[in-house]
Amino acid sequence: IRACSAPYTKCTPPPNSTVCDLSNSRFDICELCGDARTIGQSSTVMYVPHTETSDGEEWSIRAQSRKNIPWVKKVTVKSLNTSQPAPKCTSKHAMPAIVFALGGLTANVWHDFSDVLVPLFLTARQFDRDVQLLITNNQPWFSKKYMTILSKLTRYDIIDFDSDDQVRCYPHVIVGLRSHGDLGIYPNLSPQNYTMMDFRLFVREAYGLPAAKVAIPYKADRDDPDKKPRIMLIDRGKTRRFINAPYIVQGLEWFGFEVVKVDPKMDTSLDEFARLVDSCDAIMGAHGAGLTNMVFLRSGGVVVHIVPYGIEFMADGFYGKPARDMGLGHVKYGISPEESTLLEKYGWNHTVIKDPETIRSSGWDKVGEVYMTKQDIVLNMTRFGPVLLKAIDFIM
Repeated sequence: IRACSAPYTKCTPPPNSTVCDLSNSRFDICELCGDARTIGQSSTVMYVPHTETSDGEEWSIRAQSRKNIPWVKKVTVKSLNTSQPAPKCTSKHAMPAIVFALGGLTANVWHDFSDVLVPLFLTARQFDRDVQLLITNNQPWFSKKYMTILSKLTRYDIIDFDSDDQVRCYPHVIVGLRSHGDLGIYPNLSPQNYTMMDFRLFVREAYGLPAAKVAIPYKADRDDPDKKPRIMLIDRGKTRRFINAPYIVQGLEWFGFEVVKVDPKMDTSLDEFARLVDSCDAIMGAHGAGLTNMVFLRSGGVVVHIVPYGIEFMADGFYGKPARDMGLGHVKYGISPEESTLLEKYGWNHTVIKDPETIRSSGWDKVGEVYMTKQDIVLNMTRFGPVLLKAIDFIM
């Protein structure tokens, strides 16, 4: 993976005491170079300036990639002035550290990756595991679920910042997580030129999956006359469900696929699930968090994206562009009103069916309530067929 060899350049103290950048619309971030001291129980990070002319400043930031979410815990960053005594170190460290928050919209796998894991990769990967992670607003389930990935970003113990009773001293501390966009990395904004391809290969390496040069399963064994391309069908359990799932499975098999039908849960073992996705050539599902598991596909795999009625406007940004940026194929199918259970609920003359743009103009909450929560899908395999043929062409 090219990103693995990106060198870490030691940071240098700023010419003045300003260490926080609040200018980005997505995130706030503070970078303390020189003498930084973390005090977990007061959610504070102190910077001892190298200059004797510092006046001292203070910031309070949400240390995650979405600074506008009010329930992400804040961390206070203080740049001491010359008259303020620095707290005495009880624990000294030679490595850098990153202080960041969980909470927010996590517990949804798309947000786990988009809000935390991709931004953490952007922020931490440059240190090649020589960095300590201090987590505020800690969620023990998160570290347990994603420890395979976290342990590829740090070789040190992960600190529960809120309960830490130490004054830890580091030569370099970053508070917050950098973020470029929804489930996205823009190489021109990263000094290391990271890409989403780098991220996907990094994740695959973490789980011990085959290297990038290994073909998708079908192509790797296409000399076997009985070999069929394998597709994972994500069957959501609550919203945006496939009402006619058995019929869909039959249709996929008719098109020549071996079908693996799954309904991943929050407590699903990622180590096992990553290997299951890796065994497939394609992943298919309705627009939703389950499609985030495309990060475990091999290069050359394809995402078959079923877009519920009324939310076409968000489809490409959430999954289409990320898939392409990760080196995967992406085929999209927008369902018709006849394939949506909303038609039976509201009828042809209701605004929900007749004019989705009016519903969208009412705000995200209304879109979520109607099109994301109340809608299930009855997929028309005849209408869907040409899109599925595109996916087959990509795999073949």
